[in-house]
Amino acid sequence: MSTSQPRAFMDKNAVKEWFSIIMPGLLLCFVVGMAAKFVSEHYGGPTILYALLMGMSLNYLSEEGRCAPGIQFAAKSVLRFGIALLGARITFEQLMGLGITPIAIVLVGVPATIFFGVLCGRWMGLSKNQSILSGASVGICGASAALAVSAVLPQNKESEKNLIFTVIGVTALSTVAMIAYPLIVTGLNLNADESGIFLGATIHDVAQVVGAGYMMSDEIGDVATFTKLLRVAALVPVVVVISILVARRTDMGTDGKSKLPLPGFLVAFVIIVTINSTVPVPEVVTSGMSEMSRWCLIIAMVGLGMKASFKELATMGWKPIALLVAETVVLAALVALWLICAR
Repeated sequence: MSTSQPRAFMDKNAVKEWFSIIMPGLLLCFVVGMAAKFVSEHYGGPTILYALLMGMSLNYLSEEGRCAPGIQFAAKSVLRFGIALLGARITFEQLMGLGITPIAIVLVGVPATIFFGVLCGRWMGLSKNQSILSGASVGICGASAALAVSAVLPQNKESEKNLIFTVIGVTALSTVAMIAYPLIVTGLNLNADESGIFLGATIHDVAQVVGAGYMMSDEIGDVATFTKLLRVAALVPVVVVISILVARRTDMGTDGKSKLPLPGFLVAFVIIVTINSTVPVPEVVTSGMSEMSRWCLIIAMVGLGMKASFKELATMGWKPIALLVAETVVLAALVALWLICAR
């Protein structure tokens, strides 16, 4: 008793001390996230982008002071928790109901976009990590994919800057696509199903897919949303493959053995999708988890924004945004050509 009581007391004190260190910065990120949400709801535009930009305006708070540890916690731990909860938005039934065409397009389009990004990035002199991050964000699901893939890529002094630049660029391009792509599908004379597949397979972020699809019709919106969910589901195998490749490259030259690195947030994502698909989960639970995931990603984006600055991003030049644009054009051309030839 005499040894266990002090240990329990010390553990309790350690937890309280940890909370006292983390809470100032975490609460700050939450308050800024609420402000971003308010601006988005009242004036339009993506909440994630507002959260990032507002966070960047408070960059000095992450350098030192009481808020720094909490900002770091929001940018990493809260981010991974939010990605895991994304699984509450997806079920196997939804994915299987899409038919073979969108599945085939996603199976080809996602790896093709990432592969093109790596090749084009190498030609432009960009790092492999930045090229993979860019290709995954365009090929899968925009900012969410960028956040998930970044979590398993090797971390260095450029990692956070690459991530923030990618999120800003892919969000801006997704907004442009939401406006331009409905005009493109009309010009190509695609039917309702083809239009929905095109929008869902090419626009980067879920919110913009929903906006573009339902702006045209409910039928197109439904097909676009389900196609987009299929791309979101591709996040799991892509992150697993990237994790394995990164681990092999890291372990090379050490003990000759490579581990299978399955990040905890990815395992949790798969478990949540499986439970959501096989067990009758109440609507209030799934909607609550989806909302919590949304807030975690908003808070994480505030934290990431606070750890970067406009001055640092300006030094990256034009090449990263040119790569994002090239990947976006290639993905749209591939899907459009597929749909036209499949008629």
